[in-house]
Amino acid sequence: MYPWQGAAWSRLQQMRARMPHAILFHGPAGTGKADFIEAFAQALLCESPQPDGHACGACASCGWFVQHNHPDYRRVRPEVFEDDLPADGEDGEAGAKSKSTKAPSKEIKIEQIRNLSDFMNISTHRQGLRVVVLYPAEALNMPASNALLKTLEEPPPGTVFLLSSNSLDRLLPTILSRCRKFALPTPSHDEALAWLKEQGVPDADSWLREQGGAPLAALAESTNGSREDMEALLHFLARPAPDAALRAAEKLAKAELPALVSWTQRWLYDVFSYKLSGNIRYYPRYQKELAALAGRVQTPGLLRVIKAVNERRAVADHPLSAKLFVEDMLLEYTACCT
Repeated sequence: MYPWQGAAWSRLQQMRARMPHAILFHGPAGTGKADFIEAFAQALLCESPQPDGHACGACASCGWFVQHNHPDYRRVRPEVFEDDLPADGEDGEAGAKSKSTKAPSKEIKIEQIRNLSDFMNISTHRQGLRVVVLYPAEALNMPASNALLKTLEEPPPGTVFLLSSNSLDRLLPTILSRCRKFALPTPSHDEALAWLKEQGVPDADSWLREQGGAPLAALAESTNGSREDMEALLHFLARPAPDAALRAAEKLAKAELPALVSWTQRWLYDVFSYKLSGNIRYYPRYQKELAALAGRVQTPGLLRVIKAVNERRAVADHPLSAKLFVEDMLLEYTACCT
């Protein structure tokens, strides 16, 4: 758990007297939802919980949980996460690669939901609860969503589902209606900044702002080696030109495309925000360049390019040609801003 989650943990303990069969934790990506849920799952299974509701860490149940072999616990998530333990895995932005040659799936499939049947239909090992953790819930494909819905409609006795989502609007309304929703907070800027400095993150304030105030996302970005790609993109976005767009696309064709799209979305947000209110959220170190762009770009054109970049996010994982994908995005942006 993280310093900004203490109040949420206290609120959660008030629900334990009448535990719902399914709780849907929601909040911004990169704020620690997965770790919070794992801690709560361990506490639910603990045989001697502490007065504040935390697991004791010493009983047999806690020992099994820490070793990832508790017989009354199951974790359901996409294949792309299966070889590593969660840091903030509910963000769906990072994960270990499968050892097989086939690319690991980023979806939660119906087979994973069906595989819970035997687990839920046998008695628990310690005569307590059985717990299923599932994240990110928006990774459920449609068949898996429908299979989970049937289970939530007729929940097995003694079973608690703990789901996590970054985007409630991407879930079926019927699933939302069958879960108790529980909001998890984003830390204040000062809280998140202090935590990042404790982790030894250099230039922590810039990383935090560039990730929209999400400290775990900032920590991940600061260590994944993508700073050079981000700086190359931002340098172009600050001074767009057709020839520069082609050079930048050549350089960035091997970068992570979803990250390029996200960085561009945030840049466009800052341009639009500065144009409307004079505020910058993500890239204050580029205030001069953002102000100049906001002064000359026309609002209809800016809205069109924002819409186009948002649509690109849906296909960024599987483009036909990475280089052409980046070229088109940067040239479209250039046409709007020059």
